[in-house]
Parts: sequence; C-alpha cells; structure tokens
Amino acid sequence: MTTTGHASDNPDSVDLDARYGRSSRKTRQDRMIAWIAAAAFVIVFAAWVIWAGLDGSGDSISTRDTGHKIIDDRQTRVSFEVSMDPGLQAQCALQVQNDAHAIVGWKIVDVPVSAKRTQSFTEVVRTSELGVTGLIYRCWPV
Repeated sequence: MTTTGHASDNPDSVDLDARYGRSSRKTRQDRMIAWIAAAAFVIVFAAWVIWAGLDGSGDSISTRDTGHKIIDDRQTRVSFEVSMDPGLQAQCALQVQNDAHAIVGWKIVDVPVSAKRTQSFTEVVRTSELGVTGLIYRCWPV
C-alpha cells in the first residue's frame, strides 16, 4: 500500500475534517466572506477619503478675541479680529456670558468685504443682566 502523505488520503483524517467542519466547501465559503469584507472595507474607506477631501474645500475664517469691557449691567463692548481671504464677506455671532457661563447677550455682526486678510472690530452687545465676559461664538461666510 502506497501513501501519498496527504491527510485527506487517511480515512481517519477525513472523518475528523467532517466532524469539525473542515471541508473544501467551508474553506471556499470562508475565503469568499473574507474577500467580500475586504471589498466592503475598501469601498467605505475610499468614500470617506473622497468625502473628507471635498469637505475641506470651504472658505477658511479664523477669529481671535482681543478684549472686552463691561460698560454696565446692560452693555458690554467686545473687541475681536476676523481673518479670511480678501474679497470674502462674513457674519459673526458675539455673545456675552454671566458668571455662571449663561448667555446674557447676543449679537450678529456683518464683516464687510475687504482687501485686507485680517480686520479688527469693536461692537457693543446689549445684555439682559451684568456680564463678565464678551467673546466670539463663531463666524461663517455669507
């Protein structure tokens, strides 16, 4: 009797493979699932890369609070800088907060088109009670 050295030639090995679910069909099925999972990962990753690349194409506006002065319990003066590409126009939301960090004053201001990249502004924000700080909430292009 000649043996080729393959486990599948041994009847005991075939019984063990069948008992523990190791068959050529199971191996093909596992391989197919692995390929489908890999393809799905590649598709999702490529979609994310495209989405993230397109998301960063918007206009960039940066801001900096330069100071505030509490005038009285009904007004606060807020000073700030806005940096954006020349030729853009924006709006900014300013807020005044009390000592509990609640918003007690809010104002939307227009940032006009300018040839300069950075512009400085000072605005008076009306408040419902005494504020302790005035700052920029955020700015957006219009």
